[in-house]
Amino acid sequence: MLVAHVVLVGLVVGTTALYSALSILNVRYGGRAVRENADWLAEELGVDDHEEILGYQRARTGASLLQTWVSLTLLLGALYAGVFTAAVEFLADTGLDPILQGVVFVAGLLVAQRVVAAPFSAYSTFAIEANFGFNEQSPKLWLKDQLLGLAIGLVITLPLAGILFWLVETFATPIWVGAGWALVIGVGLLMQILYPRVIAPLFNEFEPLEDEDARAAIEDLFEQAGFSASGIYTMDASRRSTHLNAYFVGFGSTKRVVLFDTLLEELSTRELEGVLAHELAHWKFNHIWQRVGASALQMGVVFAAFGWLLGTDWLPELFGLPAEATYAHLLVAVLLVYPLLELTAPLLNQLSLAHEREADGYAVEQLGDAEPMAGALATLASENLANPFPHPWYAAFSQSHPPIPERMRLVRERAGDASDRDGDGDSGAGGPGTDAGDTDPAASD
Repeated sequence: MLVAHVVLVGLVVGTTALYSALSILNVRYGGRAVRENADWLAEELGVDDHEEILGYQRARTGASLLQTWVSLTLLLGALYAGVFTAAVEFLADTGLDPILQGVVFVAGLLVAQRVVAAPFSAYSTFAIEANFGFNEQSPKLWLKDQLLGLAIGLVITLPLAGILFWLVETFATPIWVGAGWALVIGVGLLMQILYPRVIAPLFNEFEPLEDEDARAAIEDLFEQAGFSASGIYTMDASRRSTHLNAYFVGFGSTKRVVLFDTLLEELSTRELEGVLAHELAHWKFNHIWQRVGASALQMGVVFAAFGWLLGTDWLPELFGLPAEATYAHLLVAVLLVYPLLELTAPLLNQLSLAHEREADGYAVEQLGDAEPMAGALATLASENLANPFPHPWYAAFSQSHPPIPERMRLVRERAGDASDRDGDGDSGAGGPGTDAGDTDPAASD
Protein backbone atom coordinates (compact mmCIF):
# COMPACT_ATOMS: atom_id res chain seq x y z
CA MET A 1 0.00 0.00 0.00
CA LEU A 2 2.90 2.33 0.73
CA VAL A 3 4.10 1.90 -2.83
CA ALA A 4 0.71 2.96 -4.16
CA HIS A 5 0.76 6.10 -2.01
CA VAL A 6 4.27 6.92 -3.20
CA VAL A 7 3.19 6.48 -6.81
CA LEU A 8 0.09 8.65 -6.36
CA VAL A 9 1.88 11.49 -4.58
CA GLY A 10 4.88 11.17 -6.87
CA LEU A 11 2.75 11.47 -10.00
CA VAL A 12 0.63 14.36 -8.79
CA VAL A 13 3.37 16.37 -7.09
CA GLY A 14 6.01 15.43 -9.64
CA THR A 15 3.91 16.53 -12.60
CA THR A 16 3.00 19.79 -10.89
CA ALA A 17 6.64 20.38 -10.02
CA LEU A 18 7.66 19.72 -13.62
CA TYR A 19 5.20 22.24 -15.01
CA SER A 20 6.16 24.76 -12.31
CA ALA A 21 9.85 24.37 -13.11
CA LEU A 22 9.13 24.83 -16.81
CA SER A 23 7.11 27.98 -16.06
CA ILE A 24 9.96 29.48 -14.04
CA LEU A 25 12.48 28.45 -16.70
CA ASN A 26 10.25 30.03 -19.31
CA VAL A 27 10.10 33.39 -17.53
CA ARG A 28 13.88 33.51 -17.09
CA TYR A 29 14.55 32.43 -20.66
CA GLY A 30 12.00 34.88 -22.01
CA GLY A 31 13.55 37.70 -20.02
CA ARG A 32 16.95 37.12 -21.60
CA ALA A 33 15.54 36.62 -25.08
CA VAL A 34 13.35 39.72 -24.97
CA ARG A 35 16.27 41.91 -23.92
CA GLU A 36 18.58 40.36 -26.53
CA ASN A 37 15.99 40.92 -29.26
CA ALA A 38 14.85 44.39 -28.20
CA ASP A 39 15.64 45.81 -31.65
CA TRP A 40 13.55 43.13 -33.36
CA LEU A 41 10.65 43.75 -30.98
CA ALA A 42 10.73 47.47 -31.75
CA GLU A 43 11.04 46.99 -35.51
CA GLU A 44 8.65 44.07 -36.06
CA LEU A 45 6.15 44.36 -33.20
CA GLY A 46 6.40 48.06 -32.44
CA VAL A 47 7.24 47.27 -28.81
CA ASP A 48 9.48 49.92 -27.26
CA ASP A 49 8.91 49.03 -23.60
CA HIS A 50 9.85 45.37 -23.50
CA GLU A 51 9.95 45.46 -19.69
CA GLU A 52 6.15 45.69 -19.74
CA ILE A 53 5.99 42.31 -21.49
CA LEU A 54 8.31 40.80 -18.90
CA GLY A 55 6.38 42.29 -16.00
CA TYR A 56 3.10 40.93 -17.31
CA GLN A 57 4.54 37.47 -17.84
CA ARG A 58 6.11 37.40 -14.36
CA ALA A 59 2.87 38.53 -12.72
CA ARG A 60 0.73 35.97 -14.54
CA THR A 61 3.18 33.14 -13.94
CA GLY A 62 3.55 33.92 -10.25
CA ALA A 63 -0.22 34.04 -9.69
CA SER A 64 -0.72 30.82 -11.64
CA LEU A 65 1.97 28.97 -9.66
CA LEU A 66 0.52 30.13 -6.36
CA GLN A 67 -2.97 28.96 -7.34
CA THR A 68 -1.65 25.61 -8.55
CA TRP A 69 0.23 24.82 -5.35
CA VAL A 70 -2.49 26.05 -3.02
CA SER A 71 -5.02 23.88 -4.87
CA LEU A 72 -2.72 20.87 -4.77
CA THR A 73 -2.04 21.34 -1.05
CA LEU A 74 -5.76 21.47 -0.30
CA LEU A 75 -6.40 18.39 -2.45
CA LEU A 76 -3.70 16.26 -0.83
CA GLY A 77 -4.69 17.59 2.59
CA ALA A 78 -8.31 16.50 2.01
CA LEU A 79 -7.13 13.05 0.93
CA TYR A 80 -4.60 12.37 3.68
CA ALA A 81 -6.41 14.15 6.52
CA GLY A 82 -9.41 11.91 5.91
CA VAL A 83 -11.77 14.63 4.68
CA PHE A 84 -12.33 12.85 1.35
CA THR A 85 -13.09 9.51 3.02
CA ALA A 86 -15.31 11.11 5.67
CA ALA A 87 -17.39 12.81 2.98
CA VAL A 88 -17.82 9.51 1.12
CA GLU A 89 -18.83 7.71 4.32
CA PHE A 90 -21.28 10.49 5.18
CA LEU A 91 -22.99 10.13 1.81
CA ALA A 92 -23.07 6.35 2.25
CA ASP A 93 -24.86 6.80 5.59
CA THR A 94 -27.57 8.93 3.97
CA GLY A 95 -29.01 5.87 2.26
CA LEU A 96 -28.97 7.54 -1.15
CA ASP A 97 -28.43 5.39 -4.20
CA PRO A 98 -24.65 5.09 -4.83
CA ILE A 99 -25.04 6.76 -8.23
CA LEU A 100 -26.82 9.73 -6.68
CA GLN A 101 -24.16 9.82 -3.96
CA GLY A 102 -21.56 10.19 -6.68
CA VAL A 103 -23.48 13.00 -8.38
CA VAL A 104 -23.79 14.89 -5.08
CA PHE A 105 -20.10 14.36 -4.37
CA VAL A 106 -19.07 15.68 -7.81
CA ALA A 107 -21.33 18.70 -7.29
CA GLY A 108 -19.52 19.40 -4.04
CA LEU A 109 -16.15 19.10 -5.75
CA LEU A 110 -17.19 21.57 -8.47
CA VAL A 111 -18.40 24.09 -5.91
CA ALA A 112 -15.25 23.67 -3.82
CA GLN A 113 -13.04 24.11 -6.88
CA ARG A 114 -14.85 27.30 -7.83
CA VAL A 115 -14.58 28.68 -4.29
CA VAL A 116 -10.84 27.98 -4.13
CA ALA A 117 -10.24 29.47 -7.58
CA ALA A 118 -12.36 32.60 -7.03
CA PRO A 119 -9.80 34.67 -5.06
CA PHE A 120 -7.13 33.94 -7.65
CA SER A 121 -9.49 34.83 -10.49
CA ALA A 122 -10.38 38.11 -8.76
CA TYR A 123 -6.71 38.95 -8.21
CA SER A 124 -5.86 38.16 -11.83
CA THR A 125 -8.73 40.30 -13.09
CA PHE A 126 -8.65 43.30 -10.76
CA ALA A 127 -4.93 43.41 -9.97
CA ILE A 128 -2.85 41.95 -12.79
CA GLU A 129 -5.12 42.62 -15.77
CA ALA A 130 -6.12 46.02 -14.41
CA ASN A 131 -2.53 47.09 -13.68
CA PHE A 132 -1.50 46.31 -17.25
CA GLY A 133 -4.50 48.08 -18.77
CA PHE A 134 -6.49 45.06 -19.90
CA ASN A 135 -9.41 44.77 -17.50
CA GLU A 136 -12.77 46.32 -18.38
CA GLN A 137 -14.82 44.04 -16.16
CA SER A 138 -16.82 45.32 -13.20
CA PRO A 139 -16.98 43.34 -9.94
CA LYS A 140 -20.68 42.73 -10.60
CA LEU A 141 -20.00 41.26 -14.04
CA TRP A 142 -17.12 39.18 -12.66
CA LEU A 143 -19.38 37.73 -9.97
CA LYS A 144 -22.09 37.02 -12.53
CA ASP A 145 -19.54 35.16 -14.69
CA GLN A 146 -18.39 33.11 -11.72
CA LEU A 147 -21.90 32.05 -10.75
CA LEU A 148 -22.97 31.44 -14.34
CA GLY A 149 -19.84 29.43 -15.04
CA LEU A 150 -20.52 27.26 -11.98
CA ALA A 151 -24.15 26.73 -12.98
CA ILE A 152 -23.19 25.71 -16.52
CA GLY A 153 -20.50 23.39 -15.17
CA LEU A 154 -23.02 21.68 -12.91
CA VAL A 155 -25.63 21.36 -15.66
CA ILE A 156 -23.15 19.75 -18.05
CA THR A 157 -21.02 17.71 -15.66
CA LEU A 158 -23.55 16.20 -13.27
CA PRO A 159 -25.65 14.30 -15.88
CA LEU A 160 -22.44 13.12 -17.51
CA ALA A 161 -21.08 11.94 -14.16
CA GLY A 162 -24.36 10.25 -13.29
CA ILE A 163 -24.46 8.28 -16.54
CA LEU A 164 -20.81 7.30 -16.19
CA PHE A 165 -21.32 6.10 -12.60
CA TRP A 166 -24.38 4.13 -13.73
CA LEU A 167 -22.34 2.45 -16.47
CA VAL A 168 -19.64 1.49 -13.96
CA GLU A 169 -22.22 0.11 -11.52
CA THR A 170 -24.24 -1.78 -14.15
CA PHE A 171 -21.88 -3.33 -16.67
CA ALA A 172 -18.73 -5.41 -16.77
CA THR A 173 -15.43 -3.59 -17.26
CA PRO A 174 -15.02 -3.95 -21.05
CA ILE A 175 -18.57 -2.71 -21.65
CA TRP A 176 -18.53 0.31 -19.33
CA VAL A 177 -15.07 1.30 -20.51
CA GLY A 178 -16.22 1.35 -24.13
CA ALA A 179 -19.55 2.98 -23.37
CA GLY A 180 -17.94 5.57 -21.08
CA TRP A 181 -15.39 6.41 -23.76
CA ALA A 182 -18.16 6.82 -26.36
CA LEU A 183 -20.16 8.98 -23.93
CA VAL A 184 -17.29 11.40 -23.31
CA ILE A 185 -16.47 11.69 -27.02
CA GLY A 186 -20.15 12.18 -27.84
CA VAL A 187 -20.51 14.95 -25.26
CA GLY A 188 -17.38 16.58 -26.63
CA LEU A 189 -18.90 16.63 -30.12
CA LEU A 190 -22.21 17.89 -28.75
CA MET A 191 -20.39 20.76 -27.06
CA GLN A 192 -19.02 21.83 -30.44
CA ILE A 193 -22.65 22.44 -31.40
CA LEU A 194 -23.96 23.79 -28.11
CA TYR A 195 -21.09 26.11 -27.22
CA PRO A 196 -21.41 28.61 -30.10
CA ARG A 197 -25.22 28.58 -30.14
CA VAL A 198 -26.18 28.18 -26.47
CA ILE A 199 -23.33 28.64 -23.99
CA ALA A 200 -21.19 31.44 -25.41
CA PRO A 201 -24.20 33.78 -25.93
CA LEU A 202 -24.90 33.55 -22.19
CA PHE A 203 -21.67 35.48 -21.60
CA ASN A 204 -21.32 37.64 -24.70
CA GLU A 205 -23.33 39.13 -27.52
CA PHE A 206 -22.57 37.91 -31.03
CA GLU A 207 -23.48 39.89 -34.13
CA PRO A 208 -22.80 39.22 -37.81
CA LEU A 209 -19.91 41.33 -39.07
CA GLU A 210 -21.43 44.63 -40.19
CA ASP A 211 -18.48 46.69 -41.46
CA GLU A 212 -19.35 46.96 -45.15
CA ASP A 213 -15.81 47.34 -46.49
CA ALA A 214 -14.46 44.55 -44.35
CA ARG A 215 -17.41 42.31 -45.12
CA ALA A 216 -17.09 42.88 -48.88
CA ALA A 217 -13.40 41.98 -48.78
CA ILE A 218 -14.09 38.95 -46.60
CA GLU A 219 -16.91 37.76 -48.84
CA ASP A 220 -14.54 37.90 -51.81
CA LEU A 221 -11.98 35.92 -49.81
CA PHE A 222 -14.58 33.32 -48.82
CA GLU A 223 -15.90 33.05 -52.36
CA GLN A 224 -12.40 32.39 -53.71
CA ALA A 225 -12.00 29.62 -51.13
CA GLY A 226 -15.47 28.18 -51.81
CA PHE A 227 -16.99 28.94 -48.39
CA SER A 228 -20.04 30.80 -47.16
CA ALA A 229 -19.41 34.01 -45.22
CA SER A 230 -22.51 33.60 -43.04
CA GLY A 231 -20.52 32.24 -40.10
CA ILE A 232 -18.51 35.38 -39.27
CA TYR A 233 -19.43 37.04 -35.97
CA THR A 234 -18.13 39.81 -33.78
CA MET A 235 -18.13 39.38 -30.02
CA ASP A 236 -18.37 42.17 -27.44
CA ALA A 237 -15.13 41.14 -25.74
CA SER A 238 -14.47 44.76 -24.78
CA ARG A 239 -17.04 44.41 -21.96
CA ARG A 240 -14.43 42.41 -20.07
CA SER A 241 -11.01 43.01 -21.53
CA THR A 242 -8.96 44.85 -24.14
CA HIS A 243 -7.20 41.62 -25.19
CA LEU A 244 -7.38 40.80 -28.90
CA ASN A 245 -8.29 37.41 -30.30
CA ALA A 246 -10.21 35.44 -32.89
CA TYR A 247 -11.25 31.82 -32.77
CA PHE A 248 -12.90 29.07 -34.75
CA VAL A 249 -15.52 26.80 -33.20
CA GLY A 250 -18.08 24.22 -34.26
CA PHE A 251 -18.63 22.17 -37.36
CA GLY A 252 -21.32 21.71 -39.98
CA SER A 253 -24.04 24.36 -39.88
CA THR A 254 -22.89 25.48 -36.41
CA LYS A 255 -19.36 26.47 -37.42
CA ARG A 256 -18.38 30.04 -36.66
CA VAL A 257 -15.44 32.36 -36.90
CA VAL A 258 -15.60 34.76 -33.95
CA LEU A 259 -13.74 38.06 -33.97
CA PHE A 260 -13.29 40.08 -30.80
CA ASP A 261 -14.55 43.63 -31.30
CA THR A 262 -11.21 44.76 -29.90
CA LEU A 263 -9.51 42.97 -32.79
CA LEU A 264 -11.53 44.87 -35.38
CA GLU A 265 -10.34 48.14 -33.88
CA GLU A 266 -6.67 47.24 -34.27
CA LEU A 267 -6.36 45.38 -37.57
CA SER A 268 -6.52 46.72 -41.09
CA THR A 269 -8.93 45.10 -43.54
CA ARG A 270 -6.09 43.17 -45.18
CA GLU A 271 -4.81 41.95 -41.82
CA LEU A 272 -8.33 40.90 -40.93
CA GLU A 273 -8.47 38.95 -44.17
CA GLY A 274 -5.27 37.20 -43.16
CA VAL A 275 -6.76 36.16 -39.82
CA LEU A 276 -9.94 34.89 -41.47
CA ALA A 277 -8.03 33.03 -44.17
CA HIS A 278 -6.14 31.31 -41.36
CA GLU A 279 -9.45 30.34 -39.75
CA LEU A 280 -10.80 29.12 -43.09
CA ALA A 281 -7.94 26.67 -43.27
CA HIS A 282 -9.18 24.96 -40.12
CA TRP A 283 -12.38 24.19 -42.03
CA LYS A 284 -10.71 23.35 -45.31
CA PHE A 285 -8.20 20.89 -43.87
CA ASN A 286 -10.60 19.26 -41.36
CA HIS A 287 -8.49 20.23 -38.38
CA ILE A 288 -11.40 19.93 -36.00
CA TRP A 289 -12.01 16.31 -36.96
CA GLN A 290 -8.32 15.50 -36.75
CA ARG A 291 -8.19 16.90 -33.22
CA VAL A 292 -11.34 15.01 -32.30
CA GLY A 293 -9.69 11.83 -33.56
CA ALA A 294 -6.53 12.48 -31.55
CA SER A 295 -8.55 13.24 -28.43
CA ALA A 296 -10.61 10.10 -28.94
CA LEU A 297 -7.44 8.02 -29.10
CA GLN A 298 -6.13 9.68 -25.96
CA MET A 299 -9.40 9.14 -24.10
CA GLY A 300 -9.40 5.50 -25.17
CA VAL A 301 -6.12 5.02 -23.33
CA VAL A 302 -7.49 6.91 -20.33
CA PHE A 303 -10.60 4.76 -20.04
CA ALA A 304 -8.55 1.60 -20.46
CA ALA A 305 -6.47 2.77 -17.50
CA PHE A 306 -9.65 3.47 -15.52
CA GLY A 307 -10.89 -0.04 -16.24
CA TRP A 308 -7.67 -1.60 -15.03
CA LEU A 309 -7.47 0.53 -11.89
CA LEU A 310 -11.06 -0.17 -10.83
CA GLY A 311 -10.33 -3.87 -11.20
CA THR A 312 -7.54 -3.79 -8.60
CA ASP A 313 -7.98 -4.63 -4.92
CA TRP A 314 -5.70 -1.87 -3.63
CA LEU A 315 -7.43 1.16 -5.14
CA PRO A 316 -10.42 1.30 -2.72
CA GLU A 317 -8.12 0.43 0.18
CA LEU A 318 -5.83 3.37 -0.62
CA PHE A 319 -7.96 5.76 1.45
CA GLY A 320 -10.20 3.25 3.22
CA LEU A 321 -13.17 3.86 0.91
CA PRO A 322 -16.39 1.85 1.22
CA ALA A 323 -16.50 -1.01 -1.30
CA GLU A 324 -19.86 0.13 -2.68
CA ALA A 325 -18.66 3.71 -3.33
CA THR A 326 -17.49 2.96 -6.86
CA TYR A 327 -17.72 6.62 -7.80
CA ALA A 328 -15.08 7.45 -5.19
CA HIS A 329 -12.80 4.72 -6.55
CA LEU A 330 -13.15 6.29 -10.01
CA LEU A 331 -12.29 9.74 -8.67
CA VAL A 332 -9.10 8.38 -7.11
CA ALA A 333 -8.32 6.72 -10.44
CA VAL A 334 -8.63 10.14 -12.08
CA LEU A 335 -5.87 11.44 -9.79
CA LEU A 336 -3.59 8.63 -10.93
CA VAL A 337 -4.35 8.99 -14.62
CA TYR A 338 -4.52 12.78 -15.02
CA PRO A 339 -0.74 13.29 -14.63
CA LEU A 340 -0.24 10.92 -17.56
CA LEU A 341 -2.35 13.27 -19.69
CA GLU A 342 -0.16 16.16 -18.63
CA LEU A 343 3.02 14.27 -19.47
CA THR A 344 1.77 13.36 -22.95
CA ALA A 345 0.59 16.90 -23.75
CA PRO A 346 3.47 17.47 -26.22
CA LEU A 347 1.95 14.83 -28.52
CA LEU A 348 -1.33 16.70 -29.01
CA ASN A 349 0.51 20.01 -29.11
CA GLN A 350 2.54 18.76 -32.03
CA LEU A 351 -0.65 18.11 -33.97
CA SER A 352 -1.93 21.59 -33.16
CA LEU A 353 1.38 23.15 -34.20
CA ALA A 354 1.16 21.43 -37.57
CA HIS A 355 -2.40 22.70 -38.01
CA GLU A 356 -1.44 26.27 -37.19
CA ARG A 357 1.49 26.25 -39.62
CA GLU A 358 -0.74 24.81 -42.32
CA ALA A 359 -3.36 27.49 -41.67
CA ASP A 360 -0.77 30.26 -41.81
CA GLY A 361 0.49 28.95 -45.13
CA TYR A 362 -3.03 28.81 -46.51
CA ALA A 363 -3.57 32.46 -45.51
CA VAL A 364 -0.50 33.46 -47.51
CA GLU A 365 -1.72 31.49 -50.53
CA GLN A 366 -5.17 33.08 -50.44
CA LEU A 367 -3.91 36.64 -50.06
CA GLY A 368 -0.83 36.24 -52.25
CA ASP A 369 1.15 38.21 -49.70
CA ALA A 370 2.74 37.47 -46.33
CA GLU A 371 2.54 40.93 -44.80
CA PRO A 372 -1.18 40.98 -43.88
CA MET A 373 -0.74 37.80 -41.83
CA ALA A 374 2.62 38.91 -40.43
CA GLY A 375 1.13 42.28 -39.48
CA ALA A 376 -1.84 40.64 -37.79
CA LEU A 377 0.46 38.35 -35.80
CA ALA A 378 2.62 41.30 -34.76
CA THR A 379 -0.43 43.26 -33.57
CA LEU A 380 -1.85 40.32 -31.65
CA ALA A 381 1.46 39.71 -29.90
CA SER A 382 2.22 43.33 -29.04
CA GLU A 383 -1.27 44.34 -27.94
CA ASN A 384 -1.66 41.23 -25.75
CA LEU A 385 1.84 41.60 -24.22
CA ALA A 386 2.54 38.04 -25.28
CA ASN A 387 6.04 36.70 -24.76
CA PRO A 388 7.39 35.86 -28.23
CA PHE A 389 10.30 33.89 -26.80
CA PRO A 390 9.22 31.14 -24.38
CA HIS A 391 11.61 28.33 -23.61
CA PRO A 392 11.36 25.43 -26.10
CA TRP A 393 10.70 22.88 -23.34
CA TYR A 394 7.92 25.00 -21.89
CA ALA A 395 6.47 25.46 -25.37
CA ALA A 396 6.50 21.72 -25.98
CA PHE A 397 4.34 21.04 -22.92
CA SER A 398 2.18 24.16 -22.75
CA GLN A 399 1.88 25.84 -26.14
CA SER A 400 -0.38 24.84 -29.01
CA HIS A 401 0.79 27.61 -31.39
CA PRO A 402 4.23 28.16 -32.91
CA PRO A 403 6.23 31.17 -31.68
CA ILE A 404 5.38 34.51 -33.24
CA PRO A 405 8.89 35.05 -34.71
CA GLU A 406 8.73 31.62 -36.32
CA ARG A 407 5.24 32.20 -37.71
CA MET A 408 6.24 35.55 -39.18
CA ARG A 409 9.37 34.07 -40.71
CA LEU A 410 7.54 31.07 -42.16
CA VAL A 411 4.74 33.10 -43.78
CA ARG A 412 7.34 35.34 -45.39
CA GLU A 413 9.30 32.34 -46.58
CA ARG A 414 6.08 30.85 -47.93
CA ALA A 415 5.37 34.05 -49.86
CA GLY A 416 8.97 34.13 -51.05
CA ASP A 417 8.77 30.54 -52.30
CA ALA A 418 5.59 31.35 -54.18
CA SER A 419 7.21 34.43 -55.64
CA ASP A 420 10.28 32.42 -56.66
CA ARG A 421 8.03 29.95 -58.44
CA ASP A 422 6.61 32.90 -60.34
CA GLY A 423 10.17 34.04 -61.04
CA ASP A 424 10.18 37.39 -59.28
CA GLY A 425 10.94 37.19 -55.57
CA ASP A 426 13.33 36.57 -52.73
CA SER A 427 12.70 34.69 -49.52
CA GLY A 428 11.61 37.66 -47.42
CA ALA A 429 12.76 38.89 -44.06
CA GLY A 430 13.21 36.54 -41.16
CA GLY A 431 12.75 36.72 -37.43
CA PRO A 432 15.37 36.64 -34.71
CA GLY A 433 15.64 32.86 -34.73
CA THR A 434 13.59 29.68 -34.90
CA ASP A 435 14.53 28.44 -31.44
CA ALA A 436 12.39 31.12 -29.82
CA GLY A 437 9.36 29.80 -28.02
CA ASP A 438 5.70 30.12 -28.61
CA THR A 439 3.47 33.09 -28.07
CA ASP A 440 0.60 32.93 -25.61
CA PRO A 441 -2.21 30.84 -27.14
CA ALA A 442 -4.60 33.68 -26.40
CA ALA A 443 -2.64 35.91 -28.75
CA SER A 444 -3.77 34.18 -31.91
CA ASP A 445 -5.83 31.23 -33.02
